[in-house]
Parts: sequence; structure tokens; C-alpha cells
Amino acid sequence: MFARLALCSRLPPRNRLSYIHPASIRTFSQNKFSLPRPHGKSFVHRSELKQAKRIVVKLGSAVVTRGDECGLALGRLASIVEQVAVLQNQGREMMIVTSGAVAFGKQRLRHEILLSQSVRQALHSGQNQLKEMSVPVLEARACAAAGQSGLMALYEAMFTQYSTCTAQILVTNLDFHDEQKRRNLNSTLHELLRMNIVPIINTNDAVVPPPVPNSDLQGVNVISIKDNDSLAARLAVEMKADLLIALSDVEGLYDSPPGTDDAKLIDIFYPGDQQSVKYGTKSRVGIGGMEAKVKAALWALQGGTSVVIASGTHPKVTGHVITDIMEGKKVGTFFSEVKPAGPTVEQQTEMARHAGRTLASLHPEQRGEIICSLSELLTEKKEEILSANKRDLELAASSGRMSQAMINRLSLSTAKLNSLAIGLRQLAVSSRDSVGRVLRRTRVANNLELEQITVPIGVLLVIFESRPDCLPQVSALAIASGNALLLKGGKEASHTNKILHQLTQEALSIHGVTDAIQLVSTREEVDDLCRLDKLVDLIIPRGSSQLVRNIQRAAKGIPVLGHSEGVCHVYIDQDASIDKAIDVVRDSKCDYPAACNAMETLLIHRDLLRTPIFDQLIDMLRTEHVKIHAGPRFASYLTFSPSEVMSLRTEYGDLECCIEVVDSMQDAVDHIHKYGSSHTDVIVTESEETAEQFLQQVDSACVFWNSSSRFADGYRFGLGAEVGISTARIHARGPVGLEGLLTTKWVLRGEGHTVADFSEQGSMKYLHENIPVPQGSFS
Repeated sequence: MFARLALCSRLPPRNRLSYIHPASIRTFSQNKFSLPRPHGKSFVHRSELKQAKRIVVKLGSAVVTRGDECGLALGRLASIVEQVAVLQNQGREMMIVTSGAVAFGKQRLRHEILLSQSVRQALHSGQNQLKEMSVPVLEARACAAAGQSGLMALYEAMFTQYSTCTAQILVTNLDFHDEQKRRNLNSTLHELLRMNIVPIINTNDAVVPPPVPNSDLQGVNVISIKDNDSLAARLAVEMKADLLIALSDVEGLYDSPPGTDDAKLIDIFYPGDQQSVKYGTKSRVGIGGMEAKVKAALWALQGGTSVVIASGTHPKVTGHVITDIMEGKKVGTFFSEVKPAGPTVEQQTEMARHAGRTLASLHPEQRGEIICSLSELLTEKKEEILSANKRDLELAASSGRMSQAMINRLSLSTAKLNSLAIGLRQLAVSSRDSVGRVLRRTRVANNLELEQITVPIGVLLVIFESRPDCLPQVSALAIASGNALLLKGGKEASHTNKILHQLTQEALSIHGVTDAIQLVSTREEVDDLCRLDKLVDLIIPRGSSQLVRNIQRAAKGIPVLGHSEGVCHVYIDQDASIDKAIDVVRDSKCDYPAACNAMETLLIHRDLLRTPIFDQLIDMLRTEHVKIHAGPRFASYLTFSPSEVMSLRTEYGDLECCIEVVDSMQDAVDHIHKYGSSHTDVIVTESEETAEQFLQQVDSACVFWNSSSRFADGYRFGLGAEVGISTARIHARGPVGLEGLLTTKWVLRGEGHTVADFSEQGSMKYLHENIPVPQGSFS
């Protein structure tokens, strides 16, 4: 018989999650996958892996085995079993190809040999004269024979915790050369999958014959079963699996041997890219090695099965590596048959960084010329821009998935483009006082001078939704500050973003820095972009509060500049002017309700209730079709109140607002600190004393007196443009313009000075004299 089959006595019902052990299970996505796809063509993009139904998980020897090679890595194995069980209970068909029998058997035989030796020594020499015992070299086939039953018993015990049944199948290469045995194997596996059982497959190392030469790797229908890599590939193709996940002791494929300084993980590997891979040494255990894994993976890919090679030993990822792969995250190396036309996002970032250094070295006037050119192109090409924008708007409307607020952000107009062009020209002038400006100069000692100068941050990643006007604004700021820029826009604005980026690159080309600004057009997930910590220096999100929160949560080792919400308040004081109050509230709420600087909560002094100013404010809001939500205190004053607010921290982004009553200016300040988002808050009053107290006490990025909250904008502040509004308390705060995209470096000029010169025995003394810096001085 080609296989030995061990079935559990109890078969759990399909898709029942109630039996999963609550103390052990991780919280994984419970989303159902789509219907099975026709086999024969592998997935093209990682994002499609969510659709995989039949999955083979291959566990290499280095994954299953302990570091001392005697025994199994139980904790690692348990976390992998947990992930497989969760996917199985979601309705997927999971198969495991495992190593470990030799290691398990070695541990068992070593124990038996040592025990036997100790007994013999005790009989012949007495218990107090035991000699140091040595263990002979153990033959691998014997170890496998001794370890198979124990390995399977361990798998059964682990999967039982999740009410998942398993079955063991042992195969050899000969089982695949015999047509009848092949059909039997195929039939057995299909029947196990039909019964919701996880097959656990291993080469029968107790009787395995010598490996067959590699010549049959060229074929589609045959591959030698020399190790578990080739076994996994053969089974995946035979069973028409959608995905093969090969877990090893390295993160994936590298363009240089892993561990070397220049080694870079290859995200996607294409047939024909073998020349770009350099293999390191084999793992401490196992008989395959990475070269064998690549050959097996390419064979499986050719047979229609997608493949991911990833690390199953890294302590930070092992607990979720399989589920991360299934969710389309950038884990390990993904094998794809379709090579994209353009560069990868990593290559784009490298190109941007290289060109960005050239951009930073340009004379300020040259950077200003690029921005002026972009400003002119926005005017000259406005018909093409508006045509592309119209196409995006039509697609958005037909989809029916976008709110009116999002569609408003997506829309461009001639007036918006003209305003953008004016702002860019302002920025072109201010850019002359940016990179290389001397902030401080100190004479440390004689002939030893120190300067602090402004420099670009490096590579910026700006992720934005809907608003295509963000692209030229942010691009101009990056050019002015000498920063490289990576842009990721929403697909809803893809046509508009494309033409705006083309115009930006046209402007950059006048000084040969076209690559300094890159638009990510590949199907990159935001979470994956946030993991480019070795390539990106600052992330700036522009979009909904949910987008910003997701990016802040996903960013790994990269600072995020921005705000998650724009809960802006306008407080009407008891000494407010009626006309000013109405004008400020109307403009703050109704000018552009979707903006992050629009008023969301109107705070009214208690003494103004049932007065003309209150009545006129309510009448104005009704005239403007603003839906009113009553805060708890405001509702208590009314017999028939509007709908009571669900939360006082709501950002409506539409013609809606909350009204709440406060007892005093101090009460308003306390309310803002408790429920606000530190964005923009306004007081309307004729009392200078009250206004100044409000301006000093409110801890927000922007605090205004008798002015609309809509003034919180880089263009209106005279910054020319902004990359966004930051509510952080370090670095830039409020509308972030040119200054917020610069950092500093220290430049020291000496004549062979050493620290030893300034020791007690040295000949020099520190002076630390400040040297006046003339305005506009550059290093």
C-alpha cells in the first residue's frame, strides 16, 4: 500500500467554530472567501490570495525542529497548527507537508540508548562509578521509523484542541511513478478533504530510496520526490491546490546571501529571475536548501499553483505568518507568472531617494522654477485635468459607494485650479529661503565653528483619499523643501491623479529630476507601504479619520504626521456680536462642510438661550439646511429637541452639527479639551480679556478669535500650500507648509581639532560664543 492512513475516530462537523478552544485561539479574520476559481492559472497579485480555497502548508525541518536538532519546536509548531485549524474551520481545505520525524525519532532513540547504557554500567560498575556516556551516530532511516508515530500523535493532540481531525499519509517517490498508486493517493486525499480532515503528509523516510536526478524538473507532470519541497510541489499540483505556503528558516528569497549587508528581500519572484538570486548555505537540518525550494516553487507555479516562501521560525511573525499571507500582506516572497510593466514600489522609492538628493542640491531658484512651471501647467492643461476629473466623478457616481462629502472632495473646478496655481507661485517665492538656511552659528573654540542648517527630511510618503488637488500641493512642497516624494492616491481619483503626476514630472524634467516624485500605481496595500521603514522617513496621511487611524496603527518605525479627526468648535460667548456670530458660524459650517477645518460643534453660553442671537443662529442654520443634533445639556432645555447627539466627538463632514450649552468661557475650554481633536477652535466675543484667556488656554493647533475656523489652511496662512494639518505636539503643528518638511543637521568646521585638546592637560578651551546670523544667510 502506498500510504498508511490514520483517521480520528470522531469527525467534526464542517465549519463549526464553537469547538475552537477560547483560551488558545487568536483573533483572525472570519471573512469568507469567494467561490473556487478554475484551476490552471496561478494568482497574479498577493491581494488575490484571499480567494485561495485549497492550500498546502509545507513545514521545513528548520521550522519543526529545535535548535539542538533533537526534538521538536513545540511552541512554534503549536502556533502554526492554530493558524491552519482556524483556516480549516473557515471552510478552506488545508493540507500539511511536514518534516520532523527524524528529529523526533533521534530524540527518542538518544533517550533509549542513554538509558540502556546507564543500566548496563550500573550492573557492571556500580551506581557510583558511572562513566561518561557517548551516543553513537544514529542512522536517519531508523530515526524516522522511531519518530513517525510520535510526530503524528503530537499533531493529533494539537489539532484536537480545535476540534479538527487529522490523517497521516506516508509516501515515497515510487508511489508517484506507479499510475495506480497515484490515482489511489489522489482519491484518498480528496476523500479526506471532503470529510473536513486535514491530511498530514510526509515522505516515508524509513524506507525512502536514493533520490532521482533532477532531469525530470523540466516536465510539468513529473518531479522527483527527493525532499519535502518537491513533495509539497508535486502534491499541490496533483491536488490542484490554489496556494502552496513553504515555511523555512529565512524570510524568503534575497538578491544576495541572507545576512550580508546588501541583501534585500525579493517581494515578488518571476520565472526567469533566477539570475537575480544568490543562495546562501543550507539550513542546519533538512536535505533541500533554498535552491531546491525555488525549483520546486517554479515547478508548482508552472502547474497552476501560487507559491509563497516565508519564515516559519521568526518569533515575531510565526504566530500569524500563514494568516498574514492569506490576507495578502507582504510576507516572504510571492511567486508570480505575470511581471508588471512598471517598477515595484521599493524600486520607485529608491529612484525617488536618488533623484531627491539631486533635487536638494539644486539652487533655490532652480527649485522655484520647477514650481512655477507646475503652476503654469495647471492653468495651461486645465481642460485635460477637468476631463480626467469628470471621468472619475462619473465612475464614483455610478458605483454608488461614495458619500456626497467624498464626491465633493474628489471634484475639481476651474476656480480650484486657479487657486492652486496662485498658491504654488507663492510657494515658489518662499522656497528660496528653505534648504541650507543657517539657523544658528557658534564659535566652539578658536578656528572651530558650528552651524545648524535646514535640510530635507528625506523620502516622504503621502497617502491621500479623494482629493486630487492634494497632489500638486504636496508635490510643490516636496520640491521646495528638496524632499523625495512617494504618492499613493485613492483609486477613485486615479485618472485625475495620473494626469497631475504627469504634469509634475514634466515640470521636474526641466532640471533633470523627474524621478524625485513617484506615484504608486501598483496594487499596494496601505499596510504594506507603512512597513517600508528602511526606505521612507515620514508618512503624511490626507483623508478620513479612519484612514489616518489605520495608518497610525500600521506604521512600523516610521513617524506619522497628521490628525485623525477634525472636531472643530465655535464658542459663542455671552458678549458676542450678533452679526459676527452669524457670519463666523455660517462660514465655519457651510462654506465647505467636508473640510477637516469645518465646525462640528457649536458651543453657546447659557445666558444666550432664548435671546435674539440664539434665535437668529438657529434660523440661519435651518436656512442653510444644516441638520442639528442636540448635546445632552442643550436637549435638557428643550421640550421638543432635535435628535440627541450619539457622541460629542463626532466629525460629521456634512451639513450637520452638534449644539451644546456651556456655563462660561472656562466651561467651553474644558469641553473642547475633553471632546475636541486639537485641530481648530474659535471664540466669538467682544471681550478682549475673555478672548485672550481662551486663546492662551485652548491647547489646539489653531485657536481663533472672531474668525472662521476655515482659515486653518496653509494657503490662507500664506504658506502657499500645505501637506496637511498636524495636531501633534512635536515637530510641525497646525497647517504644515514648507518649514514643517525640513529638519536640521549640524556642520562643524575645524583645523585638525581633537577632543583631547580640550582635556585638563590640553592646550585649548571651549568658547561657545554665539555668532550673529544675518537674515537669509545660507551655508
